[in-house]
Amino acid sequence: MANIQAGTDGIISTERVARRMNALDWVAMVLLIIGGLNWALVGLFDIDIVARILGVMSTASRGVYVLVGLAAIYSIYLCVKKLPATP
Repeated sequence: MANIQAGTDGIISTERVARRMNALDWVAMVLLIIGGLNWALVGLFDIDIVARILGVMSTASRGVYVLVGLAAIYSIYLCVKKLPATP
């Protein structure tokens, strides 16, 4: 039987993954969740929560949209960084 805690069978426990995420990773994940939920509301109900709270295309709402975009770019970087090296 493989030792799951040691990761010898290739399975990574969620506890080990959570410990490897730094503060920037968590901020990016939260921003992506906010952005995803906002787009779901826009698509389903034509409600833009960010615009309703901060104003339509105000400096603050534009800042939130830029931060969500930067979080997406950072997440792409993380995914590429985790790819296995090709021989």
